[in-house]
Amino acid sequence: MSPDTAPSASAFTGMGMEEIQRLLPHRYPMLLIDRVVDLEKGRRILAYKNITINEQVFSGHFPVKAIFPGVLIIEAMAQAAGILGFASVDKQPGDERLYLFAGVDGVRFKRPVIPGDRLMMTAEIDSNKRNIWRFRCSASVDELLVCEATILCALEAP
Repeated sequence: MSPDTAPSASAFTGMGMEEIQRLLPHRYPMLLIDRVVDLEKGRRILAYKNITINEQVFSGHFPVKAIFPGVLIIEAMAQAAGILGFASVDKQPGDERLYLFAGVDGVRFKRPVIPGDRLMMTAEIDSNKRNIWRFRCSASVDELLVCEATILCALEAP
Protein backbone atom coordinates (compact mmCIF):
# COMPACT_ATOMS: atom_id res chain seq x y z
CA MET A 1 0.00 0.00 0.00
CA SER A 2 1.50 3.33 -1.02
CA PRO A 3 1.57 6.30 1.40
CA ASP A 4 -1.05 8.01 -0.79
CA THR A 5 -3.58 5.19 -0.30
CA ALA A 6 -2.79 4.20 3.29
CA PRO A 7 -5.62 4.97 5.72
CA SER A 8 -4.86 7.75 8.16
CA ALA A 9 -5.28 7.41 11.91
CA SER A 10 -8.01 10.06 11.74
CA ALA A 11 -9.98 8.42 8.89
CA PHE A 12 -13.75 8.53 9.39
CA THR A 13 -15.06 5.11 10.41
CA GLY A 14 -18.81 5.74 10.35
CA MET A 15 -21.35 7.14 12.75
CA GLY A 16 -23.95 5.01 14.52
CA MET A 17 -27.25 5.89 16.17
CA GLU A 18 -25.79 7.10 19.47
CA GLU A 19 -23.57 9.70 17.81
CA ILE A 20 -26.32 10.69 15.34
CA GLN A 21 -28.63 11.39 18.29
CA ARG A 22 -25.96 13.65 19.82
CA LEU A 23 -25.94 15.74 16.63
CA LEU A 24 -29.68 15.77 15.84
CA PRO A 25 -32.56 16.65 18.16
CA HIS A 26 -34.93 14.28 16.29
CA ARG A 27 -36.15 11.02 17.81
CA TYR A 28 -38.23 8.13 16.50
CA PRO A 29 -40.43 8.23 14.48
CA MET A 30 -39.00 11.47 13.01
CA LEU A 31 -35.33 10.47 13.12
CA LEU A 32 -34.73 9.47 9.51
CA ILE A 33 -30.99 8.69 9.50
CA ASP A 34 -29.88 5.17 10.44
CA ARG A 35 -26.15 5.54 9.82
CA VAL A 36 -23.56 7.98 8.52
CA VAL A 37 -21.15 6.22 6.19
CA ASP A 38 -18.84 9.12 5.34
CA LEU A 39 -18.39 12.65 6.63
CA GLU A 40 -15.91 15.33 5.61
CA LYS A 41 -16.38 18.26 7.98
CA GLY A 42 -17.02 21.47 6.09
CA ARG A 43 -17.60 19.57 2.86
CA ARG A 44 -19.93 16.57 2.50
CA ILE A 45 -21.82 13.68 4.11
CA LEU A 46 -23.09 10.28 3.00
CA ALA A 47 -25.81 8.68 5.15
CA TYR A 48 -28.60 6.17 4.79
CA LYS A 49 -32.03 5.15 5.99
CA ASN A 50 -33.31 1.60 5.65
CA ILE A 51 -36.94 1.70 4.50
CA THR A 52 -39.01 -1.06 6.14
CA ILE A 53 -42.68 -2.04 5.83
CA ASN A 54 -43.00 -1.65 9.62
CA GLU A 55 -42.83 2.16 9.41
CA GLN A 56 -46.00 3.87 10.63
CA VAL A 57 -46.32 5.96 7.48
CA PHE A 58 -47.09 2.89 5.34
CA SER A 59 -50.39 2.24 7.08
CA GLY A 60 -51.74 5.26 5.21
CA HIS A 61 -49.28 5.94 2.35
CA PHE A 62 -50.54 3.88 0.59
CA PRO A 63 -52.24 0.77 2.00
CA VAL A 64 -52.53 -0.81 -1.46
CA LYS A 65 -48.99 0.08 -2.62
CA ALA A 66 -46.49 1.28 -0.01
CA ILE A 67 -44.52 4.32 -1.21
CA PHE A 68 -42.27 6.33 1.10
CA PRO A 69 -43.52 9.96 1.05
CA GLY A 70 -41.47 12.51 -0.87
CA VAL A 71 -41.68 15.02 1.95
CA LEU A 72 -39.98 12.50 4.23
CA ILE A 73 -37.22 12.00 1.66
CA ILE A 74 -36.66 15.76 1.75
CA GLU A 75 -36.68 15.68 5.57
CA ALA A 76 -34.13 12.82 5.56
CA MET A 77 -31.84 14.84 3.26
CA ALA A 78 -32.27 17.87 5.55
CA GLN A 79 -31.33 15.75 8.58
CA ALA A 80 -28.19 14.56 6.81
CA ALA A 81 -27.37 18.20 6.04
CA GLY A 82 -28.02 19.08 9.70
CA ILE A 83 -25.54 16.45 10.88
CA LEU A 84 -22.96 17.83 8.43
CA GLY A 85 -23.60 21.37 9.66
CA PHE A 86 -23.38 20.53 13.36
CA ALA A 87 -20.26 18.40 12.85
CA SER A 88 -18.63 21.13 10.75
CA VAL A 89 -18.96 23.76 13.50
CA ASP A 90 -18.38 21.29 16.37
CA LYS A 91 -21.75 22.07 17.96
CA GLN A 92 -24.63 19.96 19.23
CA PRO A 93 -28.34 20.70 19.74
CA GLY A 94 -27.61 20.59 23.49
CA ASP A 95 -25.48 23.70 22.96
CA GLU A 96 -28.81 25.54 22.52
CA ARG A 97 -28.34 25.65 18.77
CA LEU A 98 -30.60 24.12 16.15
CA TYR A 99 -30.49 23.93 12.40
CA LEU A 100 -33.92 25.01 11.27
CA PHE A 101 -35.29 24.17 7.84
CA ALA A 102 -35.29 27.51 6.01
CA GLY A 103 -36.18 26.48 2.47
CA VAL A 104 -35.98 23.98 -0.33
CA ASP A 105 -35.41 24.76 -4.00
CA GLY A 106 -35.31 22.78 -7.22
CA VAL A 107 -36.87 19.61 -5.84
CA ARG A 108 -37.17 16.80 -8.36
CA PHE A 109 -38.45 13.30 -7.67
CA LYS A 110 -37.26 10.68 -10.12
CA ARG A 111 -38.70 7.36 -8.86
CA PRO A 112 -40.61 5.95 -5.87
CA VAL A 113 -38.97 4.58 -2.72
CA ILE A 114 -40.53 1.39 -1.37
CA PRO A 115 -40.06 -0.97 1.60
CA GLY A 116 -36.82 -2.91 1.32
CA ASP A 117 -34.93 0.02 -0.22
CA ARG A 118 -31.84 1.58 1.35
CA LEU A 119 -32.18 5.33 0.83
CA MET A 120 -28.70 6.83 0.46
CA MET A 121 -28.46 10.56 1.07
CA THR A 122 -25.67 12.95 0.19
CA ALA A 123 -25.37 16.58 1.18
CA GLU A 124 -22.60 18.94 0.16
CA ILE A 125 -22.10 22.42 1.57
CA ASP A 126 -22.68 24.89 -1.23
CA SER A 127 -22.36 28.06 0.86
CA ASN A 128 -22.51 29.40 4.41
CA LYS A 129 -23.28 33.08 4.92
CA ARG A 130 -24.42 34.66 8.18
CA ASN A 131 -25.55 31.31 9.65
CA ILE A 132 -27.60 30.45 6.55
CA TRP A 133 -26.30 27.25 5.02
CA ARG A 134 -27.07 26.03 1.50
CA PHE A 135 -26.65 22.31 0.80
CA ARG A 136 -26.80 20.45 -2.51
CA CYS A 137 -28.59 17.23 -1.63
CA SER A 138 -29.52 14.03 -3.37
CA ALA A 139 -31.06 10.70 -2.47
CA SER A 140 -30.61 7.44 -4.33
CA VAL A 141 -31.53 3.76 -4.16
CA ASP A 142 -29.21 1.18 -5.73
CA GLU A 143 -27.20 4.07 -7.25
CA LEU A 144 -30.30 5.37 -9.08
CA LEU A 145 -31.28 8.98 -8.35
CA VAL A 146 -34.54 9.24 -6.42
CA CYS A 147 -34.60 12.92 -5.44
CA GLU A 148 -32.46 16.02 -5.64
CA ALA A 149 -32.88 19.42 -4.02
CA THR A 150 -31.11 22.46 -2.69
CA ILE A 151 -31.84 22.75 1.03
CA LEU A 152 -31.40 25.88 3.12
CA CYS A 153 -30.88 25.64 6.87
CA ALA A 154 -30.52 28.46 9.36
CA LEU A 155 -28.25 27.97 12.35
CA GLU A 156 -30.22 29.35 15.27
CA ALA A 157 -28.15 31.57 17.55
CA PRO A 158 -28.15 30.74 21.28
